[in-house]
Amino acid sequence: MMGLGGATIAAFGLAAIAGVFAPFFLGVVLTICVHPLRVLLEKHGVSRGIATGAVIVTVIGLLLALGYAMLVAFGQFGALLAEFSDQIAAFGQDVAAWLASIGVASGEVADLSANFDPSTVVGFVGGLIGGITGLTSLLVIVFTMLLLMGMDAAFVPTLLKQLYPARPLVVASLVTYGANVRRYMVATTVLGLAQGVVDWIALVIIGVPGAFIWGLLAFVCSFIPNVGYFLALIPPIIFAALVGGWPMVVIVIVVYAVINGVIQSVIQPRVIGKAVNLSQTITFFSVLFWAVVIGPIGAILAIPLTLLVRLILVDSNPQMSWIRPLLGELDETKEAMARFDADAKAERMSRNIVKPNGVPADTPPGPTPREARAISPEASRSAHQ
Repeated sequence: MMGLGGATIAAFGLAAIAGVFAPFFLGVVLTICVHPLRVLLEKHGVSRGIATGAVIVTVIGLLLALGYAMLVAFGQFGALLAEFSDQIAAFGQDVAAWLASIGVASGEVADLSANFDPSTVVGFVGGLIGGITGLTSLLVIVFTMLLLMGMDAAFVPTLLKQLYPARPLVVASLVTYGANVRRYMVATTVLGLAQGVVDWIALVIIGVPGAFIWGLLAFVCSFIPNVGYFLALIPPIIFAALVGGWPMVVIVIVVYAVINGVIQSVIQPRVIGKAVNLSQTITFFSVLFWAVVIGPIGAILAIPLTLLVRLILVDSNPQMSWIRPLLGELDETKEAMARFDADAKAERMSRNIVKPNGVPADTPPGPTPREARAISPEASRSAHQ
Protein backbone atom coordinates (compact mmCIF):
# COMPACT_ATOMS: atom_id res chain seq x y z
CA MET A 1 0.00 0.00 0.00
CA MET A 2 2.85 2.39 0.73
CA GLY A 3 4.38 1.65 -2.65
CA LEU A 4 1.08 2.26 -4.46
CA GLY A 5 0.58 5.47 -2.51
CA GLY A 6 4.06 6.69 -3.42
CA ALA A 7 3.49 5.82 -7.09
CA THR A 8 0.20 7.73 -7.07
CA ILE A 9 1.83 10.83 -5.58
CA ALA A 10 4.66 10.60 -8.11
CA ALA A 11 2.18 10.32 -11.00
CA PHE A 12 0.23 13.39 -9.84
CA GLY A 13 3.50 15.26 -9.36
CA LEU A 14 4.64 14.46 -12.91
CA ALA A 15 1.24 15.52 -14.25
CA ALA A 16 1.61 18.85 -12.43
CA ILE A 17 4.98 19.56 -14.06
CA ALA A 18 4.24 17.89 -17.40
CA GLY A 19 5.01 21.10 -19.27
CA VAL A 20 8.60 20.95 -18.03
CA PHE A 21 9.13 17.21 -17.60
CA ALA A 22 8.00 16.22 -21.10
CA PRO A 23 10.52 18.39 -23.03
CA PHE A 24 13.22 17.55 -20.46
CA PHE A 25 12.81 13.82 -20.93
CA LEU A 26 12.58 14.27 -24.70
CA GLY A 27 15.96 15.98 -24.53
CA VAL A 28 17.34 13.09 -22.47
CA VAL A 29 16.12 10.52 -25.01
CA LEU A 30 17.52 12.50 -27.95
CA THR A 31 20.88 12.88 -26.20
CA ILE A 32 21.00 9.12 -25.59
CA CYS A 33 20.17 8.41 -29.22
CA VAL A 34 22.95 10.59 -30.68
CA HIS A 35 25.61 9.59 -28.15
CA PRO A 36 27.22 7.03 -30.54
CA LEU A 37 27.95 9.91 -32.94
CA ARG A 38 30.06 11.55 -30.25
CA VAL A 39 31.91 8.30 -29.56
CA LEU A 40 32.57 7.79 -33.28
CA LEU A 41 33.94 11.30 -33.73
CA GLU A 42 36.17 11.07 -30.67
CA LYS A 43 37.55 7.72 -31.86
CA HIS A 44 38.65 9.44 -35.08
CA GLY A 45 40.54 12.10 -33.15
CA VAL A 46 37.91 14.86 -33.15
CA SER A 47 38.06 17.06 -30.06
CA ARG A 48 35.30 16.82 -27.48
CA GLY A 49 34.13 20.35 -28.13
CA ILE A 50 33.68 19.76 -31.85
CA ALA A 51 32.04 16.40 -31.19
CA THR A 52 29.60 18.04 -28.77
CA GLY A 53 28.77 20.74 -31.30
CA ALA A 54 28.22 18.16 -34.04
CA VAL A 55 25.86 16.19 -31.81
CA ILE A 56 23.85 19.28 -30.89
CA VAL A 57 23.64 20.49 -34.49
CA THR A 58 22.52 17.05 -35.66
CA VAL A 59 19.68 16.80 -33.15
CA ILE A 60 18.49 20.35 -33.69
CA GLY A 61 18.58 19.84 -37.45
CA LEU A 62 16.43 16.73 -37.15
CA LEU A 63 13.93 18.55 -34.92
CA LEU A 64 13.74 21.51 -37.30
CA ALA A 65 13.21 19.19 -40.27
CA LEU A 66 10.39 17.41 -38.45
CA GLY A 67 8.85 20.74 -37.40
CA TYR A 68 8.95 22.06 -40.96
CA ALA A 69 7.31 18.87 -42.27
CA MET A 70 4.57 19.22 -39.67
CA LEU A 71 3.95 22.85 -40.64
CA VAL A 72 3.63 21.86 -44.29
CA ALA A 73 1.29 19.01 -43.34
CA PHE A 74 -0.88 21.33 -41.23
CA GLY A 75 -1.15 23.77 -44.12
CA GLN A 76 -2.14 21.04 -46.54
CA PHE A 77 -4.63 19.66 -44.04
CA GLY A 78 -6.35 23.03 -43.75
CA ALA A 79 -6.61 23.33 -47.53
CA LEU A 80 -7.87 19.73 -47.74
CA LEU A 81 -10.63 20.35 -45.22
CA ALA A 82 -11.70 23.50 -47.04
CA GLU A 83 -11.86 21.58 -50.32
CA PHE A 84 -13.85 18.63 -48.96
CA SER A 85 -16.02 20.52 -46.48
CA ASP A 86 -19.27 19.65 -48.27
CA GLN A 87 -18.37 15.98 -48.63
CA ILE A 88 -17.30 15.80 -44.99
CA ALA A 89 -20.57 17.38 -43.88
CA ALA A 90 -22.56 14.89 -45.97
CA PHE A 91 -20.46 12.04 -44.63
CA GLY A 92 -21.12 13.19 -41.07
CA GLN A 93 -24.85 13.28 -41.72
CA ASP A 94 -24.74 9.77 -43.19
CA VAL A 95 -22.91 8.50 -40.12
CA ALA A 96 -25.41 10.25 -37.86
CA ALA A 97 -28.31 8.70 -39.77
CA TRP A 98 -26.74 5.25 -39.45
CA LEU A 99 -26.22 5.71 -35.71
CA ALA A 100 -29.80 6.87 -35.32
CA SER A 101 -31.03 3.84 -37.28
CA ILE A 102 -29.45 1.48 -34.75
CA GLY A 103 -30.87 3.47 -31.83
CA VAL A 104 -27.77 5.29 -30.59
CA ALA A 105 -29.14 8.44 -28.86
CA SER A 106 -31.01 9.66 -31.91
CA GLY A 107 -31.75 13.12 -30.48
CA GLU A 108 -28.12 13.91 -29.61
CA VAL A 109 -26.91 12.48 -32.91
CA ALA A 110 -29.37 14.65 -34.84
CA ASP A 111 -28.23 17.77 -32.99
CA LEU A 112 -24.61 16.91 -33.62
CA SER A 113 -25.14 16.38 -37.35
CA ALA A 114 -27.14 19.59 -37.62
CA ASN A 115 -24.52 21.69 -35.83
CA PHE A 116 -21.49 20.10 -37.47
CA ASP A 117 -19.58 22.51 -39.68
CA PRO A 118 -16.26 21.50 -41.26
CA SER A 119 -15.23 25.17 -41.37
CA THR A 120 -14.78 25.03 -37.60
CA VAL A 121 -12.16 22.32 -38.10
CA VAL A 122 -10.45 24.53 -40.68
CA GLY A 123 -10.49 27.40 -38.19
CA PHE A 124 -9.04 25.13 -35.52
CA VAL A 125 -6.19 24.08 -37.79
CA GLY A 126 -5.55 27.70 -38.73
CA GLY A 127 -5.46 28.68 -35.08
CA LEU A 128 -3.11 25.82 -34.38
CA ILE A 129 -0.75 26.93 -37.13
CA GLY A 130 -0.96 30.52 -35.95
CA GLY A 131 -0.36 29.47 -32.38
CA ILE A 132 2.88 27.68 -33.14
CA THR A 133 4.67 30.65 -31.64
CA GLY A 134 3.09 29.68 -28.34
CA LEU A 135 5.43 26.69 -28.31
CA THR A 136 8.45 28.94 -27.97
CA SER A 137 8.93 28.05 -24.31
CA LEU A 138 8.77 24.33 -25.13
CA LEU A 139 11.36 24.69 -27.89
CA VAL A 140 13.59 26.77 -25.64
CA ILE A 141 13.51 24.07 -22.98
CA VAL A 142 14.27 21.30 -25.49
CA PHE A 143 17.12 23.16 -27.20
CA THR A 144 18.61 24.30 -23.87
CA MET A 145 18.49 20.78 -22.48
CA LEU A 146 20.10 19.44 -25.64
CA LEU A 147 22.88 22.01 -25.35
CA LEU A 148 23.56 21.37 -21.66
CA MET A 149 23.19 17.59 -21.75
CA GLY A 150 25.29 17.47 -24.91
CA MET A 151 28.13 19.12 -22.99
CA ASP A 152 27.61 17.05 -19.84
CA ALA A 153 27.47 13.79 -21.82
CA ALA A 154 31.21 14.04 -22.42
CA PHE A 155 31.77 13.24 -18.73
CA VAL A 156 29.29 10.36 -18.50
CA PRO A 157 31.66 7.46 -19.41
CA THR A 158 34.22 8.58 -16.82
CA LEU A 159 31.53 9.15 -14.20
CA LEU A 160 30.19 5.63 -14.74
CA LYS A 161 33.68 4.18 -14.33
CA GLN A 162 34.09 6.06 -11.05
CA LEU A 163 30.69 4.91 -9.81
CA TYR A 164 31.09 1.26 -10.81
CA PRO A 165 33.14 0.07 -7.77
CA ALA A 166 30.53 1.42 -5.35
CA ARG A 167 27.33 0.66 -7.33
CA PRO A 168 28.07 -1.92 -10.03
CA LEU A 169 24.43 -2.95 -10.47
CA VAL A 170 23.28 0.66 -10.88
CA VAL A 171 25.97 1.35 -13.49
CA ALA A 172 25.15 -1.82 -15.40
CA SER A 173 21.46 -0.94 -15.33
CA LEU A 174 22.14 2.60 -16.60
CA VAL A 175 24.31 1.33 -19.44
CA THR A 176 21.70 -1.27 -20.39
CA TYR A 177 18.95 1.34 -20.25
CA GLY A 178 20.83 3.68 -22.56
CA ALA A 179 21.56 0.90 -25.03
CA ASN A 180 17.96 -0.35 -25.03
CA VAL A 181 16.43 3.12 -25.43
CA ARG A 182 18.87 3.95 -28.21
CA ARG A 183 18.17 0.75 -30.10
CA TYR A 184 14.41 1.13 -29.72
CA MET A 185 14.23 4.81 -30.70
CA VAL A 186 16.69 4.62 -33.60
CA ALA A 187 15.13 1.46 -35.01
CA THR A 188 11.61 2.86 -34.60
CA THR A 189 12.65 6.14 -36.27
CA VAL A 190 14.23 4.45 -39.27
CA LEU A 191 11.46 1.90 -39.71
CA GLY A 192 8.77 4.52 -39.08
CA LEU A 193 10.33 6.77 -41.72
CA ALA A 194 10.34 3.88 -44.19
CA GLN A 195 6.76 3.06 -43.25
CA GLY A 196 5.63 6.65 -43.73
CA VAL A 197 7.34 6.97 -47.13
CA VAL A 198 5.87 3.68 -48.37
CA ASP A 199 2.40 4.65 -47.12
CA TRP A 200 2.75 8.04 -48.80
CA ILE A 201 3.68 6.49 -52.16
CA ALA A 202 0.94 3.87 -51.87
CA LEU A 203 -1.72 6.49 -51.11
CA VAL A 204 -0.55 8.61 -54.04
CA ILE A 205 -0.91 5.59 -56.33
CA ILE A 206 -4.34 4.73 -54.92
CA GLY A 207 -5.47 8.35 -55.27
CA VAL A 208 -6.26 9.26 -51.65
CA PRO A 209 -6.15 13.05 -51.05
CA GLY A 210 -3.52 14.34 -48.60
CA ALA A 211 -1.13 11.43 -49.04
CA PHE A 212 1.82 13.39 -47.59
CA ILE A 213 -0.15 14.24 -44.45
CA TRP A 214 -1.12 10.63 -43.83
CA GLY A 215 2.43 9.42 -44.51
CA LEU A 216 3.75 11.87 -41.90
CA LEU A 217 1.00 10.77 -39.52
CA ALA A 218 2.03 7.12 -40.02
CA PHE A 219 5.63 8.07 -39.17
CA VAL A 220 4.64 9.88 -35.97
CA CYS A 221 2.20 7.16 -34.91
CA SER A 222 4.86 4.47 -35.39
CA PHE A 223 6.24 5.56 -32.00
CA ILE A 224 2.94 4.68 -30.31
CA PRO A 225 2.85 0.90 -29.74
CA ASN A 226 -0.35 -1.04 -30.42
CA VAL A 227 -2.50 2.08 -30.82
CA GLY A 228 -0.57 4.10 -33.40
CA TYR A 229 -1.51 1.88 -36.34
CA PHE A 230 -5.24 2.49 -35.86
CA LEU A 231 -4.76 6.22 -35.28
CA ALA A 232 -2.81 6.50 -38.55
CA LEU A 233 -5.39 4.45 -40.45
CA ILE A 234 -8.56 6.39 -39.64
CA PRO A 235 -7.97 9.66 -41.64
CA PRO A 236 -6.97 7.99 -44.94
CA ILE A 237 -9.99 5.69 -44.64
CA ILE A 238 -12.30 8.67 -44.28
CA PHE A 239 -10.89 10.52 -47.29
CA ALA A 240 -10.77 7.31 -49.32
CA ALA A 241 -14.48 6.87 -48.59
CA LEU A 242 -15.14 10.44 -49.71
CA VAL A 243 -13.47 10.08 -53.12
CA GLY A 244 -13.69 6.37 -53.92
CA GLY A 245 -16.30 4.72 -51.76
CA TRP A 246 -15.97 1.31 -50.18
CA PRO A 247 -13.69 -0.22 -52.86
CA MET A 248 -10.98 2.38 -52.15
CA VAL A 249 -11.50 1.96 -48.40
CA VAL A 250 -10.86 -1.78 -48.68
CA ILE A 251 -7.73 -1.14 -50.77
CA VAL A 252 -6.37 1.32 -48.19
CA ILE A 253 -7.02 -1.10 -45.32
CA VAL A 254 -5.31 -3.96 -47.15
CA VAL A 255 -2.30 -1.82 -48.15
CA TYR A 256 -1.84 -0.47 -44.62
CA ALA A 257 -2.23 -3.94 -43.13
CA VAL A 258 0.44 -5.38 -45.42
CA ILE A 259 2.92 -2.50 -45.06
CA ASN A 260 2.53 -2.00 -41.32
CA GLY A 261 2.24 -5.71 -40.65
CA VAL A 262 5.52 -6.49 -42.39
CA ILE A 263 7.41 -3.57 -40.84
CA GLN A 264 6.03 -3.67 -37.28
CA SER A 265 5.40 -7.41 -36.88
CA VAL A 266 8.28 -8.94 -38.86
CA ILE A 267 11.14 -6.46 -39.29
CA GLN A 268 10.91 -4.36 -36.12
CA PRO A 269 11.02 -7.25 -33.59
CA ARG A 270 14.10 -8.66 -35.32
CA VAL A 271 15.88 -5.28 -35.29
CA ILE A 272 14.96 -4.32 -31.73
CA GLY A 273 15.48 -7.79 -30.32
CA LYS A 274 15.40 -7.84 -26.52
CA ALA A 275 15.76 -4.07 -26.11
CA VAL A 276 12.15 -3.89 -24.86
CA ASN A 277 11.38 -6.81 -22.56
CA LEU A 278 7.85 -5.69 -21.79
CA SER A 279 4.68 -7.71 -22.18
CA GLN A 280 2.02 -6.58 -24.63
CA THR A 281 -0.36 -5.76 -21.78
CA ILE A 282 2.16 -3.54 -20.00
CA THR A 283 3.10 -1.87 -23.29
CA PHE A 284 -0.52 -1.00 -24.05
CA PHE A 285 -1.17 0.21 -20.51
CA SER A 286 1.99 2.32 -20.54
CA VAL A 287 0.78 4.18 -23.63
CA LEU A 288 -2.52 5.04 -21.94
CA PHE A 289 -0.90 5.86 -18.60
CA TRP A 290 1.81 8.21 -19.84
CA ALA A 291 -0.60 9.91 -22.27
CA VAL A 292 -2.81 10.75 -19.29
CA VAL A 293 0.08 11.84 -17.06
CA ILE A 294 2.13 14.08 -19.36
CA GLY A 295 -0.05 14.49 -22.44
CA PRO A 296 0.20 13.29 -26.06
CA ILE A 297 4.00 13.25 -26.01
CA GLY A 298 3.71 10.67 -23.25
CA ALA A 299 2.24 8.19 -25.74
CA ILE A 300 5.29 8.68 -27.98
CA LEU A 301 7.77 8.35 -25.09
CA ALA A 302 5.81 5.58 -23.32
CA ILE A 303 8.43 2.86 -23.85
CA PRO A 304 11.48 4.90 -22.69
CA LEU A 305 9.49 6.16 -19.67
CA THR A 306 8.37 2.66 -18.71
CA LEU A 307 11.92 1.36 -19.10
CA LEU A 308 13.06 4.19 -16.79
CA VAL A 309 10.56 3.13 -14.13
CA ARG A 310 11.76 -0.44 -14.53
CA LEU A 311 15.37 0.73 -14.16
CA ILE A 312 14.58 2.50 -10.89
CA LEU A 313 12.37 -0.14 -9.31
CA VAL A 314 13.56 -3.48 -10.72
CA ASP A 315 16.84 -3.48 -12.67
CA SER A 316 18.84 -1.63 -9.99
CA ASN A 317 17.26 -3.58 -7.11
CA PRO A 318 18.46 -7.21 -6.79
CA GLN A 319 15.56 -8.01 -4.43
CA MET A 320 13.06 -7.36 -7.24
CA SER A 321 14.53 -9.78 -9.78
CA TRP A 322 11.62 -12.17 -9.18
CA ILE A 323 9.23 -9.79 -10.93
CA ARG A 324 11.10 -9.78 -14.26
CA PRO A 325 9.05 -12.62 -15.83
CA LEU A 326 5.84 -10.78 -14.93
CA LEU A 327 7.09 -7.70 -16.79
CA GLY A 328 7.98 -9.52 -19.98
CA GLU A 329 11.30 -11.38 -19.65
CA LEU A 330 9.87 -14.71 -20.76
CA ASP A 331 12.92 -16.62 -22.00
CA GLU A 332 12.94 -19.05 -19.07
CA THR A 333 9.14 -19.16 -19.05
CA LYS A 334 9.05 -20.10 -22.74
CA GLU A 335 11.62 -22.86 -22.16
CA ALA A 336 9.56 -24.19 -19.25
CA MET A 337 6.39 -24.06 -21.37
CA ALA A 338 8.16 -25.96 -24.15
CA ARG A 339 9.17 -28.69 -21.68
CA PHE A 340 5.66 -28.88 -20.23
CA ASP A 341 4.14 -29.09 -23.71
CA ALA A 342 6.60 -31.82 -24.70
CA ASP A 343 5.79 -33.82 -21.57
CA ALA A 344 2.04 -33.40 -22.12
CA LYS A 345 2.39 -34.46 -25.76
CA ALA A 346 4.40 -37.53 -24.79
CA GLU A 347 1.80 -38.47 -22.20
CA ARG A 348 -1.03 -38.11 -24.74
CA MET A 349 0.86 -40.24 -27.26
CA SER A 350 1.49 -42.94 -24.67
CA ARG A 351 -2.22 -43.08 -23.87
CA ASN A 352 -3.18 -43.26 -27.55
CA ILE A 353 -0.73 -46.05 -28.52
CA VAL A 354 -2.67 -49.28 -29.29
CA LYS A 355 -1.28 -52.80 -29.14
CA PRO A 356 -1.49 -55.06 -32.25
CA ASN A 357 -4.49 -56.89 -30.80
CA GLY A 358 -6.43 -53.62 -30.43
CA VAL A 359 -5.95 -53.23 -26.67
CA PRO A 360 -4.71 -49.78 -25.48
CA ALA A 361 -1.11 -49.70 -24.36
CA ASP A 362 -1.93 -48.62 -20.80
CA THR A 363 -4.34 -51.57 -20.24
CA PRO A 364 -2.95 -53.87 -17.54
CA PRO A 365 -2.00 -57.32 -18.87
CA GLY A 366 -4.56 -60.15 -18.44
CA PRO A 367 -3.88 -63.68 -17.10
CA THR A 368 -1.97 -66.14 -19.22
CA PRO A 369 -3.81 -69.23 -20.64
CA ARG A 370 -2.31 -71.46 -17.93
CA GLU A 371 -3.45 -68.99 -15.24
CA ALA A 372 -6.91 -68.83 -16.84
CA ARG A 373 -7.26 -72.65 -16.73
CA ALA A 374 -6.00 -72.67 -13.19
CA ILE A 375 -8.68 -70.32 -11.97
CA SER A 376 -11.54 -71.66 -14.13
CA PRO A 377 -14.33 -73.64 -12.30
CA GLU A 378 -13.69 -76.83 -14.34
CA ALA A 379 -10.03 -76.75 -13.52
CA SER A 380 -10.84 -76.22 -9.86
CA ARG A 381 -13.26 -79.22 -9.72
CA SER A 382 -10.84 -81.50 -11.57
CA ALA A 383 -8.06 -80.48 -9.25
CA HIS A 384 -10.31 -81.17 -6.26
CA GLN A 385 -11.24 -84.66 -7.58
